[in-house]
This record gives sequence, C-alpha cells and structure tokens, in this order.
Amino acid sequence: MKFVTEAVARKESGKGVARQIRMNGRIPGVMYGRGESHMLEMDPAAIRKILMAQAGSTGLISLRILDGEQESQKTAVIQDYQLDPITSSLLHVDLLEVDMNKPIRVKVQVHITGSIPVGVKVDKGVMHHLMRELHIECLPGAMPDQIDIDASELGLGQGVHVRDVQPGEGIKILDDPHGMVVNVTAQISDAKLAAMLTGEGGGVAPVSAEVASGDKAKADAASGKSTEAKK
Repeated sequence: MKFVTEAVARKESGKGVARQIRMNGRIPGVMYGRGESHMLEMDPAAIRKILMAQAGSTGLISLRILDGEQESQKTAVIQDYQLDPITSSLLHVDLLEVDMNKPIRVKVQVHITGSIPVGVKVDKGVMHHLMRELHIECLPGAMPDQIDIDASELGLGQGVHVRDVQPGEGIKILDDPHGMVVNVTAQISDAKLAAMLTGEGGGVAPVSAEVASGDKAKADAASGKSTEAKK
C-alpha cells in the first residue's frame, strides 16, 4: 500500500522548537537515509491516518518536501513514532528514506486466516497467537501489507513455526526459524490450574492464572509490562 503526504523542511531543532511546532498544530519529524538526516514538520492527522491503516508500519509514503521555494520528492516508511503517554497524541515521527532498488528491513503484522482451528472446534483446545509481527527483509516494492497464516487445520499440539511461513517471493524472514507463531494446546483443568498456582503437582513452579490460561496480555498487565510497543 502506498500513501501520499507532504512535509516542510525545518532548520532548527531542540525541545523549544519542537514545542512550538506542536503549538502550531504540527509535529516535528526526522527522515533518515543515505547517510543523511532531514528535519521536518508534518501534519499529525496525515501521519495518524497512515498508522491506523492496516499497512501503516510498512506502507510506502510518497513524501513531498517543501523547502522554501524548492521542493523534492522522496519515498519513505515510518520507522518510529512517539505518543503522549496521557493524551496519546502524536509527538514525533521518524521516517526512513528508501531506495526502491535496495532491500530494507521492516516489521510486518501476522494475520491469522481460515476457520476456527480443528483442535479448538473439535477438541475444545485453545489457540495461542504468539508472534503478532515478523521481521522481514525485501525490496520496498515487495513489502506485503501483512503476512497471512491459515491456522484452520491445526489440531491439538500442533502449530506453525517461523520456518513454516511462506511470506512470498523475494521476502526473507529474519526471526528465529524455531519460533512458534501460532499453536493449539489443550485447556488446563481447574484442578491442574489450582495445583500450579499453589506450587503443588510434581514440583511445577507457580505461575499466574493469566499465563496458565494462555492469556499473555493479561499476564503482561499483571507484571506491570506495557503492551504498547513503538513501531
């Protein structure tokens, strides 16, 4: 997916300058690439629209940069961004200029497709989506919006490893090939869960109810970890 937006070049930097840019309804940004960096100011609404799109983290941006009476055209992707921890408003964005003839490395979302896995529908198991992003390397023009994985045929005890994923021609996955992307496991009985929580049951170390039930998000919340990651 490709997006179109514009930016205005700026010469000054610093916290005071960034604060003034935000007061004027814009956000500061920096575009890196080809051994250079360009300081910019951009429309936060345009950047948020890109981030909210399904391919926001990998979508190519056709960027028109205005510098006084001059203008230039660049192609970039969003490399990182910062949010206000209280208001969630955009504070800053980093862009990476890309050369369409050179491979780049990006993170791509994993999308589980197909019907309910056999192990869930028939055997009452639980599906765990363990890796929600994969790191890939490819030419900019080959970047997928997402990587689809069909989990409908997974039975109890079965899963899809990184090595099993077929991302498409010209795309290399950089993650550990032994990593588990999605799997289906049997539900834990109430008795076994109680034994695990009390430290009984053959020396099994106590774990939280969230981990025992496979709810990683709740487990992270219980341990104080933030579920929000920068893109």
